[in-house]
Amino acid sequence: MSNDPATRDSIIDEIHRFRREHAEKFNYDMDAIVRDLQSREGKLGNKVVSYPPKRLETTDATPNEENE
Repeated sequence: MSNDPATRDSIIDEIHRFRREHAEKFNYDMDAIVRDLQSREGKLGNKVVSYPPKRLETTDATPNEENE
């Protein structure tokens, strides 16, 4: 983020600070960070849903043929 006070966004700064502090608590171990976030998510009591991946539609044309 910019250091110019006119262009700083305090909300983004807060998000960056939280992420940095949270990562430091877990020594930047992504597996531990994800486990912690998932644990917090589960404690909220909200229903967590997962959707199957969407299949991309394919075409027979290559990108160059589409523009001709």
